[in-house]
Amino acid sequence: MRSLSQIKDALKAFFMSYKTAPYQWITAVELVLFFLVIYFVLRTLFENNAKRFIPMYIFLIICMGVITVFSLKVDPLWFFLFVSALSLFFLFLFGIEIKRGIYNPNAGKTIPHRVATNDKQIQRAEECINAITKAVFNLSKSNTGALIVLSNGSMPKEIVESGVLLNASISSQLIEGIFVPKAPLHDGAMLINGDKILAAGCFLPLTQKTFPNDYGTRHRAGIGIAEVADVSTIIVSEETGIISYAQKKKDQQDVQISRYIDSMGLKRILKEYYSKEFSTEGKKA
Repeated sequence: MRSLSQIKDALKAFFMSYKTAPYQWITAVELVLFFLVIYFVLRTLFENNAKRFIPMYIFLIICMGVITVFSLKVDPLWFFLFVSALSLFFLFLFGIEIKRGIYNPNAGKTIPHRVATNDKQIQRAEECINAITKAVFNLSKSNTGALIVLSNGSMPKEIVESGVLLNASISSQLIEGIFVPKAPLHDGAMLINGDKILAAGCFLPLTQKTFPNDYGTRHRAGIGIAEVADVSTIIVSEETGIISYAQKKKDQQDVQISRYIDSMGLKRILKEYYSKEFSTEGKKA
């Protein structure tokens, strides 16, 4: 194990050799590129809703740096090789998102909250709550399957782009019409952002966790998107008409799913959602 004086001498020798090297500009370019790769990986993780990987990525780099500095047996070259391999691993995981970002600079960005600050917008929130509640219970009565995603903070744009962009005002007729059996968009998810139906027919990631057999594809998709994005979902079972609600709270590791939601319960859920969407301080207006 290196002592502090040995570390000091090694750093001094490194910078002195860099100063006298005939091609020191090459070393400077290599260092700049090295840190640019790290920055690009961090930005990719941040923009693709994979923030939970950022601490792990930084922790592994720091650990390898500490080992390289204090160990006599580890060549400094191994540090750069390790970081390069680790960075390539994360870039490979998000290869599709990176390609999309190259061809579409806006891809991977999130859709921000809408904020209301006046009585007219608060009234619009009440209209949305009533329209969604009416539509959901009409769908439930007719055993029509439905999956509605409420964006609580941001929606990954790749999810939005998997369906048909609508950006339409919320109405019970439109919601029910989209989920009519054999309609073009009825199998996918509807995305709601504030007082707009952002898109419909969207494909969502399915949860890989084990659930009861009566949890169909819609339930698995509703839970799956809540696991990876800051959203909550309303699910109507096609077989039973049962209304379920899935949400992952900040202080919990797993998505919590509530079943047999009644009219009052759904309105309470929607009021909580719109109290955040239509308040500048995230409190009930």
